[in-house]
Amino acid sequence: MSEHKHFISIWFFIGLLLGVYGVLILGSGIYELIVPPPVVTQGPVELNVAANLHAALWWGALLLTLGLVYTVNFRPGKEK
Repeated sequence: MSEHKHFISIWFFIGLLLGVYGVLILGSGIYELIVPPPVVTQGPVELNVAANLHAALWWGALLLTLGLVYTVNFRPGKEK
C-alpha cells in the first residue's frame, strides 16, 4: 500500500500571483496610454519625463511574462 502524495509547488502559486499582478499593472498602463495623465506645469519636470517612459507597461509585461514562465514550468501534473 504505497500512497503517492502529490504536492503542488509554491512556485506555481507565485507564478499565478505574478501573472495577476502583471495583468492589473499592464491594464493600468494601457489605460494611461489611452487616457494620458495631465501634464504637470508646476514642480519638477522629471514627473513629465517619467510619465513618457510608460513604466506600467514595461513592469506589467515583465510581471506577466515571469508569471507565465513560473506557471508553465511548475504546473501541477507536469511529468518530471
